[in-house]
Amino acid sequence: MTRIDRRALFTSGAAAALLAATGTSLAAAPRAGGVLRLALPRESGLLDLVARGAVLDCLTEIAPDGLLRAELATAWESVEDARIWRFDLRRDVLFHDGTALQATDVVASLQGRFVAGGEQMSIVALDSQRIEIQLSKPNPHLPYLLAGPSYAIAPDGAVDLPLARLVGSGCYRVERAQEARHFRAAKVVGHYKDGQAGWVDSLEVIVIPDAAVRAEALRDGFVDVAALPQPAELLKRGGFLFHPSAEDMALAARSDVGLPRVVGQQSALDDGRIAERWWRL
Repeated sequence: MTRIDRRALFTSGAAAALLAATGTSLAAAPRAGGVLRLALPRESGLLDLVARGAVLDCLTEIAPDGLLRAELATAWESVEDARIWRFDLRRDVLFHDGTALQATDVVASLQGRFVAGGEQMSIVALDSQRIEIQLSKPNPHLPYLLAGPSYAIAPDGAVDLPLARLVGSGCYRVERAQEARHFRAAKVVGHYKDGQAGWVDSLEVIVIPDAAVRAEALRDGFVDVAALPQPAELLKRGGFLFHPSAEDMALAARSDVGLPRVVGQQSALDDGRIAERWWRL
């Protein structure tokens, strides 16, 4: 049995392999509405990863096609050979508590965080919608790094709150949560990503430690996606998608679960964005 980990479950390569193995068409356009229910194992903090990926945004993101694009930032530039970076922020972003995104929220969320190579970022607000990040040495990859889940933004920098109290600017707001057990979130109406992400109306993630029980939940229609299920009963029933194969299964999903039309091969999609990028057919 393949051992599940974050990279196996959430990288774009994993999604591409799932589709290739099952012959599922990549041409289906995303459909809004419905509920996406996931059953995950307890190890590796997968529930926390998916939940925070649904609730929190970053300055940048890696799109399903593997390309870097703006998220809470609208533009950025570097000076001094990529040692100093300046980011302009979106002006149409509200946190789930109704407050508007400000540069001070970004500073509080990222100040003192480390980037590749072990160096700390020094961040200042240039005005209410612009920040500057100073590094001790040049790093041309900083916009890509800031797309990672470790660089999420929350009001006043409160990114490490328990899930039940977490507030962000993502496509989904927390309805209820129990750490390492259960998470439910509802789509934010009028979100700035409408028409681009956040397809389902609500997301539910449940931790089921036993793989056989996760398979039963998927088989009987209680969940739509399950990590590391036992394959026997699913194979008998048919109508499921398997990754990487039915013989060495790491993930299974109902056949009415949709994935992005273009799926890249970069591991940078290892960020829990399944909640806002997958949909129900």
